[in-house]
Amino acid sequence: MINNSKTDRFILFINKFILLLVVLIVTIPLFYVLLGSFQQPSVLATRGLSFNPEHWTLDGYRRIFNDGSIMRGFANSMLYAGGFTVVSVGLTILAGYSLSVDGLVGKKFFMIFFLFTMFFNGGMIPTYLLVRELGLINTPWAIILPGAIGVWNIILARTYFKGLPNELKEAARIDGASDFKIFLKIILPLSKPIIFVLALYAFIGQWNAYFQAMIYLEDRSLYPLQLVLREILIQNEVQPGMIADQLARAEMQRIAEMIKYSSIVISSLPLLIMYPFFQKYFEKGVMVGSLK
Repeated sequence: MINNSKTDRFILFINKFILLLVVLIVTIPLFYVLLGSFQQPSVLATRGLSFNPEHWTLDGYRRIFNDGSIMRGFANSMLYAGGFTVVSVGLTILAGYSLSVDGLVGKKFFMIFFLFTMFFNGGMIPTYLLVRELGLINTPWAIILPGAIGVWNIILARTYFKGLPNELKEAARIDGASDFKIFLKIILPLSKPIIFVLALYAFIGQWNAYFQAMIYLEDRSLYPLQLVLREILIQNEVQPGMIADQLARAEMQRIAEMIKYSSIVISSLPLLIMYPFFQKYFEKGVMVGSLK
């Protein structure tokens, strides 16, 4: 057993206190939103959270799921986020591994070219014109392809691959393995941490995105969940002077409040379910990929 000095114990106490404070800052709003999605808005506004079953309701969830566009938007978001993740991770891994190979011709040029794009880009209008000329407007590819490659992710993957032992590749070459077979049979099995980290980054980023859908999609049946929920919230917002009847305004405001909390819970569920399965790879992948 390690005998810590008073200074060490004090520092450990401060660290634990700060960690506890961070946990509370993160979990209390989540707990409030989750319980608030089941509360009657009038009770939530006047009394706060109530554990009395009489003050609980499922009206917010009923209203959301009674709208068929919700499930369609959920399926679209899964398609966009899943497709974006596969394309992004696949291209990032290939680019990162290629740039980690010492004998790659033009490696310095490609690195400078990639780094240049981190600081300078064409902007929204040229990007829209390019997507339109490629015939991607109003298709899922308009959401999946633009932005699928991130230079920072390529650098992260390249750093991870450079940290793998060269002896493994040399031994495989002696046995007659080709570069593709080395990548497929040796490199990929050893790259689970960085692959899961990149997949988590890509999925979360695309799942929470809605601006691209607003620009590139015109068909409402292609809208992702975030855009569908946004429209539902806007439809139930009460504008000043919009309704003369005060009772009707109060009812609309009550419905809007219920939908807000319920929509946050629904849109967060996939991420909350997915993260525990990725967590064991997340810390290792980030740390190893950022050492060099």
